[in-house]
Amino acid sequence: MDAISTRTGFAALCERLQDRQRTDLPAQIEALGWSAERIAEVRRARLRALLGHAAEHSPFHARRLAGIDLDAVEPGDLTRLPVMTKAELMAAYDDVVTDRRLTRRSAEEAIAATRTEPVPLFDAYIAMASGGSSGLRGVFLFDMAALSAFFGGLTRAAIARLRARDAIPPGGLPMAMVAAGTAVHATGCAAPFTANGAFPLRVVPVPVSLPFGEIVARLEEIGAPGLYGYPSVLARLAAERRAGRLRLSPMIVTSTSETLTPQLRAAISAGFEAPVVDTFGSTEGLVGTSPPDDDVIVLNSDQCVVELVDDDLRPVPPGTPSTRVLVTNLVNHLQPLVRYELTDSFVAVEPDPAHGHQRVRVRGRIDPTFRFGDTEVPPGVIRGVLLRRPEIVEYQVCQRDHGITVDAVLAAGTTLDRDCLAERLAAALAGTGLHGATADVRVVGGLTRDAQTGKVRRFVPAVRG
Repeated sequence: MDAISTRTGFAALCERLQDRQRTDLPAQIEALGWSAERIAEVRRARLRALLGHAAEHSPFHARRLAGIDLDAVEPGDLTRLPVMTKAELMAAYDDVVTDRRLTRRSAEEAIAATRTEPVPLFDAYIAMASGGSSGLRGVFLFDMAALSAFFGGLTRAAIARLRARDAIPPGGLPMAMVAAGTAVHATGCAAPFTANGAFPLRVVPVPVSLPFGEIVARLEEIGAPGLYGYPSVLARLAAERRAGRLRLSPMIVTSTSETLTPQLRAAISAGFEAPVVDTFGSTEGLVGTSPPDDDVIVLNSDQCVVELVDDDLRPVPPGTPSTRVLVTNLVNHLQPLVRYELTDSFVAVEPDPAHGHQRVRVRGRIDPTFRFGDTEVPPGVIRGVLLRRPEIVEYQVCQRDHGITVDAVLAAGTTLDRDCLAERLAAALAGTGLHGATADVRVVGGLTRDAQTGKVRRFVPAVRG
């Protein structure tokens, strides 16, 4: 426990981060307009520094990078380097990190002690968890450089737009964050790090784990001009506003942490009558934001190298969905992630002549395929039926012995013909070859969310013995 700092330790760490952000943010905003050539130059230098540091200070990477001419590796071709998985990271955790005082145990102890504020390690680092709602859990460490890059990458485009409109008041623009209730997750870290008004945005937390009525009441009380949150919840809030039960009128709404489907985007936009910005944020350091009312995400190409690949780790051409992405975080030297595998699907989009950052459409995390003996049911078969029902604003699908159970949350004031939907779902399952398939639909007031991240695992396979 000696590694874990006190409350005073967090206050000091927060002050150091804000000092760093004051220095870094102007350059981060300037980087939004960098050309492809300028980005390539910066990435080459950062890649050299990352690989050299990893090879010298991380036993895990020293073994994997041995015999490779690291100075010959280019950001545009990382195929000489091995791919790294979350399972490998967690199994060899103590050997991956470059500060030899840090261990998985100390990181887990810090996470276990975290509530509404991060618990620093050695007064210098913080730990966050990710993946609890989607499969294998990951624990990630940040130093000041990595934290500054992470939060700057997520907020710099919004800050640039707001400054252009002279819309940031003293003390920061309030942003209500309907997301994780603890600082274990990245969305829960934003509030404590911006609480004293030293950052251009001041995040006010509204834990998504609260009863929905209490979320509505808190948003009314806060009255923030900016609204941030999980799209599944934003859509429910938009329905409340249309029904007259929520009077909040944000000037912009930002989606985070879950896939913003066209249906969710349309519901949020119509309900709030405000521009909708989408964000992609991974605790691994890859982040990106869309322009208002645009479905294209602009990635932080100055901070990460991203490879769009198929199941065989071969590059996919523009317009073809990847089945995973490989991320090399160029700014986190504490826990080097080199060609780290994320099970997300991206589609590359043509470059923007205004800048050289990589642009993608995010298709979301790859949900698991349900397997019934020799029969496979892709999640899209089930999702395609559910997405045709506008009254369903949120759902979870659980695999059963010979079918599925769907828990559905409905938009306010709507009803659902459960028997009809169950018949259509069963027919869709049968169409895959699962004869005699069953489907049960239940209307629920809310879904069980991960205690730390506030996310929902959409497709839950059966546990087979």
